Amino acid sequence: MTTFSDEGVIKFAAEHREEPLDPRRYGELVATLLAWREILVQTGLVGQDAARYGGFAYGNVSARVGPPAAARRRRAFLISGSGASGRRDAGLPDFAVVEAYDPERNRVTSYGPCLPSSESMTHGAVYDLGPHVRFVFHVHSPAIWRRSRDLRLPTTDPKAAYGTPAMAGEVERLWASTALSDKGIFVMGGHEDGVVVFGKSAEEAGTVLLRFLAQAYQQEAAGRSAGRQ
Repeated sequence: MTTFSDEGVIKFAAEHREEPLDPRRYGELVATLLAWREILVQTGLVGQDAARYGGFAYGNVSARVGPPAAARRRRAFLISGSGASGRRDAGLPDFAVVEAYDPERNRVTSYGPCLPSSESMTHGAVYDLGPHVRFVFHVHSPAIWRRSRDLRLPTTDPKAAYGTPAMAGEVERLWASTALSDKGIFVMGGHEDGVVVFGKSAEEAGTVLLRFLAQAYQQEAAGRSAGRQ
């Protein structure tokens, strides 16, 4: 289980070039990600709260920027920066581009004004599932996490820590052995409240997340109602 002191800590070797991102190339995509991030902040799925996770920022969002035919582990994506989830005034300087990831060497290659999210290797593994995956959201939802079994959601091994090659391997395992391709969502069994959704658009990924969040809340409401009878 991830501890509060681990939250947001980068666990891979980072080969990072610090340089500004071109607003002409990335500005519109960042605006899309920030729009959905605001929705996730308003629903408590991304952000920073002194009462949660020891006060550490949580959650991150990303989008593919490379060609659909790019080789696995080299499918470039734009992702929010390490620790950026708690900034309400985030912008282009709070994003980085991951060019490649290598689970064997536990290494991520990137560039941008800041280091990429500690979950970059997990995002890379999700993009490797297919060229149709264009957006990935990692959020923290206590309701979905608690109800994952009732919702029949694919769940990673609790021993697999976030942001590690083991987690990347779990993403591949779930794709091959569960209904992940149909559901577009999985729960991180060893990362408290961790949930990942993906889709061919930001709207698709967000819709999947909100649909299962509503189902989780509905089940919890039904359980409370039954308890009062």
